Amino acid sequence: MNLREIVRGHRVLLIAGVGMGLVGAAATLAQPWMLGRLIDGVASGEPIAGTITLIAVFFVADAALSAGHAYAIGRAGENITFDVRRVLGGRLLRSQFPHFSRLEHGDVFARTVSDTSIACLVITQALAQVVSSVFMVVGSVVLMARLDWKLLLVAVACLGLASGIALLLARQVRLSALQARQNVGAFGSGLQRVLGAITTVKASRAEERETEELGRLAGRVRASGIRVTGFSALLTPMMNVGTQLSLAVVIAWGMARVATGSLSPADLTAFVMYLFYVVAPLVMLFMSIGQIQQGRAAVQRVKELGGIPQEEEGDARAVPERRPVADTVPAVEFEGVGFAYREGAPVLNDVSFALPRRGLTAIVGPSGAGKTTMFQLIERFYRPESGTIRVGGHDTATLELAELRAMVGYVEQDAPLLRGTIRQNLTYANPEADDSDITRALRLASLEEFVAGLPDGLDTELGERGAGLSGGQRQRLAIARTMLQRPEVILLDEVTAHLDSDTEAALRDTMTEAAGECAVLAIAHRLSTVVHADRILVVEDGRIRTIGTHHELIETDEVYRRLAGQQFATEAAPA
Repeated sequence: MNLREIVRGHRVLLIAGVGMGLVGAAATLAQPWMLGRLIDGVASGEPIAGTITLIAVFFVADAALSAGHAYAIGRAGENITFDVRRVLGGRLLRSQFPHFSRLEHGDVFARTVSDTSIACLVITQALAQVVSSVFMVVGSVVLMARLDWKLLLVAVACLGLASGIALLLARQVRLSALQARQNVGAFGSGLQRVLGAITTVKASRAEERETEELGRLAGRVRASGIRVTGFSALLTPMMNVGTQLSLAVVIAWGMARVATGSLSPADLTAFVMYLFYVVAPLVMLFMSIGQIQQGRAAVQRVKELGGIPQEEEGDARAVPERRPVADTVPAVEFEGVGFAYREGAPVLNDVSFALPRRGLTAIVGPSGAGKTTMFQLIERFYRPESGTIRVGGHDTATLELAELRAMVGYVEQDAPLLRGTIRQNLTYANPEADDSDITRALRLASLEEFVAGLPDGLDTELGERGAGLSGGQRQRLAIARTMLQRPEVILLDEVTAHLDSDTEAALRDTMTEAAGECAVLAIAHRLSTVVHADRILVVEDGRIRTIGTHHELIETDEVYRRLAGQQFATEAAPA
């Protein structure tokens, strides 16, 4: 993510805002000079109506320009924040799965929501304030030098020491702010961890332990926040000390010079006003520097997150045309595939098999054998380290992701659903589906009667992760969503795990009907699912041990016979 390009896209509004701020600052700088001329006019008895009118015009212009400056900079900031969040959200959704899976989701949330606001505040308001403050300070110093350079040296000496200390404080603010942002991310991750498993926390009576842990993380946030507040709080008082000291010296020495006639009252009045005009922008300048130092930490975190490696670009919304594939071409083919999540710990070793265009294939094997990994490789969530995977005869490494994932429907083990209506969840992969397609998908997943019996039907609202449905209903809705996609290959990862016997029997009929239209590949531990499969892949230690039907494998394969025997014992056990 190129943050500079995003900011550059709003440069017109930023330049307009900064321009109005600079013109307003110029109008402000003219006011002490005009007040000095007003004093001279009163002292000499000259007409002052024109001077008063001019001063009033400058006051009004200053107010209007200040309002325009604030609006333009504020609007540019909101626009930049919107663009950064939109781009960052898109990059997260298109990120490579291996990299995304290593992120702490609470920290991702903090960076996307909180850090983007702070970063864009710095980019717009703080930087704009720095520009206008520098202009005011430089302009005031130049005009003060023209009035009396000796008084200027005294004022600069008093303010210089305070400014140097303020710069040191600003550096500490930045370092503390970076630690504070990291602690906020850690707290967000901890909170998300326990809220995502709230039922487990309650059932384990772990509320007290988790509350203490959240309190510990929140305490770190508090400590680092107090540190940032402490250093920030010292910035303004440090400048105030310099201001008060310089003001006292300037007024004392200036009045003495007025008494001797070496300095006019009008020039002293204008000088004192310019001194205030130096101090206020100087305080704002150092406050802005403090904000920038805090914002640099946020900018750094946003840029780090925006740099997450991406999957290939493309319009994932478009449903590509399916390429015609001959019935003799395998639906899924693995050829010498190897893969490891960590170096030296292979999950798949030289896996090879081919599945026909239609039919039900079951994958069985001990836990950790690599079954789900095979599904994730087919979807190209991960890429194989060796070998080739083909879907519909096409190498998945060269297919566009949109085309590949339109060809493959994936139902995960926990069947995640999104907050929204049943219709929105059902049509998630195919938003343009018509009523006849929806009815067919509901019928195939044995949900037609259930949905018809709901007061709001398809428009029934669901809570987080499908709250409001039973585990089996969530799983069947996820299957219906996949059916609506009309894929050429359906991957079912333990879809019968949460279903009762009647629903499982109906789902077996669904799988059989779907297998007549496309290839269905199902990971299954329940024997009732695999008995009716056209073929069974037995996976052990990351390899395909053997392939056959249930009856063939019972006779010929020891591992399958053991797994089947365990299932017979489990399913025959009394409830």
